[in-house]
Amino acid sequence: IMVKKEDIINFVSSWKNGILNIGNIYKKGGDYKKEADLFLKRHYLFDSEDVLFKPTLTSEIIFRNSFESAKSYFVKGEIDEDKGFAIQNWQSIELLELNTIIEENLTIAMGKICFKSDQVTNVAFTFVLKNIDSELKIKVHHSSLIQ
Repeated sequence: IMVKKEDIINFVSSWKNGILNIGNIYKKGGDYKKEADLFLKRHYLFDSEDVLFKPTLTSEIIFRNSFESAKSYFVKGEIDEDKGFAIQNWQSIELLELNTIIEENLTIAMGKICFKSDQVTNVAFTFVLKNIDSELKIKVHHSSLIQ
């Protein structure tokens, strides 16, 4: 079944909502690390194949190509420089631009997302997505700050 642009928009929306949900559970004192596990399993292919992940805010350990190192980035864990991207005080996350390439076995989404807290953080991202059992999941994730 061919992926449609609407499927990609829905996936990015689910990803954004997953980040906000982890943060909301953190603020309420809930099990945000368990929620991060569910988020990673739902959105990334770590369970079944290799994933390449270059998060937005890394400087010492640039790539997070394992489940545990990706989790550390999102909720603070084994890597000292991690501040917990998903547990920052994001009030909203908005998709500002989306460009796509849809091919038979590969889907690529590249765009701009705005993370709002007391300040605005604009991020450029690229997701290489794979359709597994009619669900899109991230094979490659690269993101960086827009200055």
